[in-house]
Amino acid sequence: MFAVYLKGMLISIALVSSIGMQNLFVFNNALGNKTPRAILYALFIWIADAVLTIAAFLGLGGLIAANDIIRLIVMFIGGLIVVWMGVGTVRGASASTVGGGHAETTRDAITGAIIVTFANPQAIIDTGLMLGALRGSLTNAQVLPFLAGVLSSTAIWFFGITLILSLLRSRLPRKLMLWVNIISGLIITGYGFVLLYQVAKAVL
Repeated sequence: MFAVYLKGMLISIALVSSIGMQNLFVFNNALGNKTPRAILYALFIWIADAVLTIAAFLGLGGLIAANDIIRLIVMFIGGLIVVWMGVGTVRGASASTVGGGHAETTRDAITGAIIVTFANPQAIIDTGLMLGALRGSLTNAQVLPFLAGVLSSTAIWFFGITLILSLLRSRLPRKLMLWVNIISGLIITGYGFVLLYQVAKAVL
């Protein structure tokens, strides 16, 4: 069973380590908040990711991909949310400094964790299809060890990145957050427009 657990860890780290909205959320909070608050925010993103992973494992991605209308609706709404997030990130960049603290409340952080996890429809579909296919290759006895490997891997990643950046925060230029937010905001906005373009192309 350890081999199944390790398989879950390796697949998960390959998925979570790519640059995406979740990682940008973790980076921003690790650099902009004191360590205890940054760890708390990392917990929020891990819980949201765990919910998505379990839902994807149970076939959410396949369900969305199988129905074109649902897929396009999800991509359209997700695209709008992603563009809104990206523009907001760029507009708020001027007030960001390393270790400067964020004005957001805990409720804002929870909302942000949910949005960056569930507002990326293509990631939901792709991850859901992959994990759904892997579920079909596992026996019932292997499901829990595999899921445990996936979830523990994402926990190690999110909390590890948060701690590392928190330790390095005092050595980084205070204006680093300005450029991190500008660049990440532009990337997020661009991705949102790509989603909307894909929807328009499919409809027209």
